Amino acid sequence: MKQPEALNCPNCGGAVASDKSKCEFCGSRLKTVGCSACLGMMFLGSKFCGHCGATASHAELLDSSAAGECPRCKVKLQSLKIGEVGIRECERCGGFWSDVRTFESICSNKEHQASLLGFSGSYVHPDAARPTISYVPCPDCKQLMNRSNFAKSSGVIVDLCKQHGVWFDAGELPKIIDFIEKGGLDRAREKEKIAIQDERSRLRDEERRLAMMERRSGSGGHFKDDDGEWGIGKVISRLFDL
Repeated sequence: MKQPEALNCPNCGGAVASDKSKCEFCGSRLKTVGCSACLGMMFLGSKFCGHCGATASHAELLDSSAAGECPRCKVKLQSLKIGEVGIRECERCGGFWSDVRTFESICSNKEHQASLLGFSGSYVHPDAARPTISYVPCPDCKQLMNRSNFAKSSGVIVDLCKQHGVWFDAGELPKIIDFIEKGGLDRAREKEKIAIQDERSRLRDEERRLAMMERRSGSGGHFKDDDGEWGIGKVISRLFDL
């Protein structure tokens, strides 16, 4: 866990410790995020990273009245817009909630991935509890979510509600983005396509065998060969190991 350091308030420029949620000089609400280039800490709203000078990802706080509760901490989630990505965050444990459509865009859009990586260096409050292996409720429907190894090969176990979205404990979303950037999702998609093609081939062989056996009766099975679509939405829905 990163230790607090002196940062500048993006509103008044005053020096404030990175673990403070309010500026001691102007009273502005503060939130610490990380630079996507060097992972150095800065306050949300800063235009440039004070460590390396990189342009900060544009982020803003949204109305959080309907954001729901953190599945882990049971505190109110905070709605954020990071670049063009709408996402919810728990300030206590550093977890993120993404709805299904947003997660599809994260998986397919490199600009969205770059924007979100800036939050991987966020300061985590020292009171944050280490996540335990347990089933947690969806923030939207309150039903217990499935635990799933993303893409069956990433090694990142996330909590999934098929109808509403995905919960990422602290550090999991950057790991998934790194997995995607290194070609992991593309490799998983190819493996899935090969597995489906093999299954279709097996079913065709079975259909031919049954047709020979049932020719006299005039009945027999029929397998419809449909290549289907391999858009990112279908890939994501298939790659969760449920």
